[in-house]
Amino acid sequence: MALAAAAPLCSWLIAAYVSSAVGGLTGEDTSLSSGPAGRRSRRRRSARLKQLTGDGWAPFSMAGNFLAGGQTGSLSCGSLVAFCGSSFSGLGSCLTFEGCPEYHKQPQIFGDCMPGFFGDGMAGLRSKSLRAARRHSKTRAGKAVAIAVQPIRETSEKKKLATKPRRVVVTGMGVVSPLGHDPDSYYENLLAGRSGISEIEGFDCKDFPTRIAGEIKSFSTDGWVAPKFAKRMDKFMLYLLTAGKMAVADAGITEDVMKELDKTKCGILIGSAMGGMQVFNDAVTALRTSYRKMNPFCVPFATTNMGSAMLAMDLGWMGPNYSISTACATSNFCILSAANHILRGEADIMLSGGSDAAIIPIGLGGFVACRALSQRNGDPMSASRPWDSERDGFVMGEGAGALLLEELEHAKQRGATIYAEFLGGSFTCDAYHMTEPHPEGAGVRLCIEKALAQSGVRRQDVNYVNAHATSTRAGDLQEYKALMRVFGQNPELKINSTKSMIGHLLGAAGAVEAVATVQAIRTGWVHPTINLQSPEKEVDMNVIVGDKKQRLDIKVALSNSFGFGGHNSSVLFAPYKASNEN
Repeated sequence: MALAAAAPLCSWLIAAYVSSAVGGLTGEDTSLSSGPAGRRSRRRRSARLKQLTGDGWAPFSMAGNFLAGGQTGSLSCGSLVAFCGSSFSGLGSCLTFEGCPEYHKQPQIFGDCMPGFFGDGMAGLRSKSLRAARRHSKTRAGKAVAIAVQPIRETSEKKKLATKPRRVVVTGMGVVSPLGHDPDSYYENLLAGRSGISEIEGFDCKDFPTRIAGEIKSFSTDGWVAPKFAKRMDKFMLYLLTAGKMAVADAGITEDVMKELDKTKCGILIGSAMGGMQVFNDAVTALRTSYRKMNPFCVPFATTNMGSAMLAMDLGWMGPNYSISTACATSNFCILSAANHILRGEADIMLSGGSDAAIIPIGLGGFVACRALSQRNGDPMSASRPWDSERDGFVMGEGAGALLLEELEHAKQRGATIYAEFLGGSFTCDAYHMTEPHPEGAGVRLCIEKALAQSGVRRQDVNYVNAHATSTRAGDLQEYKALMRVFGQNPELKINSTKSMIGHLLGAAGAVEAVATVQAIRTGWVHPTINLQSPEKEVDMNVIVGDKKQRLDIKVALSNSFGFGGHNSSVLFAPYKASNEN
């Protein structure tokens, strides 16, 4: 079979050579001048043709006769090998092999050996120009074969244009929290050391061991959410839409400005850890009666991505739009991922953050079952006490936070107020336990160090940390130890916990704490950590911001968020400076 296959291959090689060497030796060149130069050129070509068709090269003579219309010209297999000369060295013997049936079915052109490879197209060789014959006559046979077997591949090198690195800034903020529904009142209450923890009023929880939370007592969607949706949506989505639109308004994006935006480069990435728990719970309750009683919106309004989608529909923003759910680290994951879309040039504006509303029976009961919640029901305001030796678990909270991130030049062009610059961050995983942090804080430390490296920030420049610090026995100390290993040599370092006053907002925690971090940069004040009356012996109170706010000229601020599953996240903010190229 291999020998039979060789014959058509050799025929093809010979045909390729004949096509390049013979083609164009006859016919007329209409481009030649009729003057003396043209006549000299024709004489040279005529002499060359006679040389090629002379007795010294019989194969070409026969080929010429055939091309001229003669029917007597024929080539033997041996002549063809001679015709190819040394350029077909090693291939001559293969021409004597028996061909396959398809090979013998071809019409014969050059006698009994050469198949009609060219078909009727041979007649068209008469129209080849003499100028082409001159070019081909200088081509060596070996080169012609090489070209046929290995065609030249053209490669083009793409030149990378030098571009100025894109920078990301914060130009708008929105918040819905137990301590206020706008960034200023929210932070004023934090600076005053007020607690938003109280007894749960949204449902009867007298049979639960935990009956306290950072519950939002009064909230209105008027002016933010259409009434038809306000009645059907889960609270996590209502909080998200409100905080997101607040951030847009805070950024000075009016209707007129909105018309000028390239909406294909405006995106939304606001996540949730728990999603629409109430909507889904109601659907399960209705299902016990009949599926016909279920809310047709129960599925879309329960999914975590639908908040970003609904907000995009309201704003008309067609850029990147999705959600991330990494438990209590959700917001930081969303903020960093949103910033990366801007850095890569995929967006100019990104709304980012998180929202959760899990203070319902199933949510409270689930965390009670995990034995994660404080049971200090008699004194709700002192229940959340990070780093205190008497802490007994975290306190649930609810709400939403949103940052409007914007590309620097885009923000400057529209005259936006720049609150702070986003420098970068990092994600890691403990790969250790579903709910417990790594005992050595390895994943937390790795996350912080990677955030510094990826942002190009020196550790001595970080002088403020808004810690995750949830008031759990293990988590608080492991984070503190990791922070001190990285920043312990910085005498200016200050650490505080927002959760001491508002509780743990789960997937929204990182967003509302990012708002607090940016507000600290803007105001030059860092808020206190309340209820820290009996600190753990490992904790240095010269580093922790105690029960009073403190003045601080922040160079770089770090905000941590960690979640079940070992998800770690750290993000970095700094005052905006035009000269801060790195």
